[in-house]
Amino acid sequence: MVPTKTVARLRAWELATRPVHPQTLAALQERWWQLPEQVRTPAQTLGRHAVGCEGTHGVFPRCDLACTPCYHSRDANRVAIDGAHTRAQVREQMALLRRVRGPRAHAQLIGGEVTLLPAEDHAATLAVMREYGREPMSMTHGDFDYDYLAALAVGPDGARRFGRLSFAGHFDMLMFGRRGIQRPADEASLNPYRKRFTGMFARLRREHGVRHFLAHNMTVTPRNVDQIAQVIRDCRDYGFGMFSFQPAAFVGDERRWHDEYGDTTGDRVWQEIERGAGARLPFRAVAHGDERCNRTVYGFFLGERYVPLLDDEVPADLRVRDRFFRYLGGVNFSGTPVPVLAVKLARVVVRHPSVVATFAGWVARMVRRAGVRALLRHRVRPVTFVMHSFMDAADVAPAWAAMRRGETSTEPRLAATQQRLRACFYAMAHPETGELVPACVQHSVLDPAENVALRKLLPLTPVSRATGVRLGPDA
Repeated sequence: MVPTKTVARLRAWELATRPVHPQTLAALQERWWQLPEQVRTPAQTLGRHAVGCEGTHGVFPRCDLACTPCYHSRDANRVAIDGAHTRAQVREQMALLRRVRGPRAHAQLIGGEVTLLPAEDHAATLAVMREYGREPMSMTHGDFDYDYLAALAVGPDGARRFGRLSFAGHFDMLMFGRRGIQRPADEASLNPYRKRFTGMFARLRREHGVRHFLAHNMTVTPRNVDQIAQVIRDCRDYGFGMFSFQPAAFVGDERRWHDEYGDTTGDRVWQEIERGAGARLPFRAVAHGDERCNRTVYGFFLGERYVPLLDDEVPADLRVRDRFFRYLGGVNFSGTPVPVLAVKLARVVVRHPSVVATFAGWVARMVRRAGVRALLRHRVRPVTFVMHSFMDAADVAPAWAAMRRGETSTEPRLAATQQRLRACFYAMAHPETGELVPACVQHSVLDPAENVALRKLLPLTPVSRATGVRLGPDA
């Protein structure tokens, strides 16, 4: 008779190497049927390959830079940084996300400025997120030093805490207070700071073997939209794996609304991204929620030339996409150990051997598209281009209130807002209610009240519990 422990191990291995975990499959199916009908297209990743991205909230809203615009409410910078609070809140939020959305997802450690957390607390929080099967990305303005990064990645005993770190650095001329360049004159003046940011991670890998994935975030307004292309051209070799652009919306602290943001349309921003990439970016090959909210293209640079992985005008590419969703849609590629992933893929091939020919044909087309000579001459540098378009609080608040009442608006603008909220790719967890809410709702509707409460819970000036009197800075 086979020992009980051996049977348990075999069952665990079978589940771990199953192409799609049963909880993931259930979460994907649930998300698919929650989507508005108009976004349930062959290109849609939500409910077929991803449950969506996730983010934290109410953990560390404070930031030490000033941005115009800023999506934080006016009370955000009046909340003290507290590592224990952050860890506890993140644990509760990740537990709900794990329960509702399955064992694997990407999650952003986001609030104000993540590096205001002591490195030990930051590392402990990332460990909590991974404990719940999340692949975390720390969101930062990038104005920190290498010593902080090393302390985050390597423990006091000299042992690596992580094999890989993911960070998103936000750089744009609308951010004030960065060390060495308090008020940038233009985007180009920030390039040394962008390069310094990626250089710290390159050094971390050389010295400690910690790999990294880096994204570049940039808020776009009429003041810098025409500089997008040059930012991409200047920075494409710095080491960023993603360039993400966010047209500004009227959300957060209204004291920092200085431009007519509606003049910067998604089409205009995407046109500038394409100009910087030097290529048409076929974002309709793969959809992430509602096209009005997100546009994404995966591809790579060969020298100065950008090559998308899928072309939405090539039927053969679209057939590959469709077969990917059909046979590999629920497979988790990122964060899965290579040996486990290899077994998952082998199990798919055994059941559906035709996928080998399908993807071999796609690889052959990619080689022709890129050019054999170019592939031999240049290193392949994977880069993803993304645009996220947030919505104005004046639209989100009434649309969400109506949704909570079970009402579907007939007013065109609010109806469109409700459609986009239902198709949101980016959710935040509320353990106190068991809800997952769209990010636009979090920032437009929920953040202001949360930050008022956090001011009382975590005041910048300590309060004596015995007397209720505010203590001085030396108390």
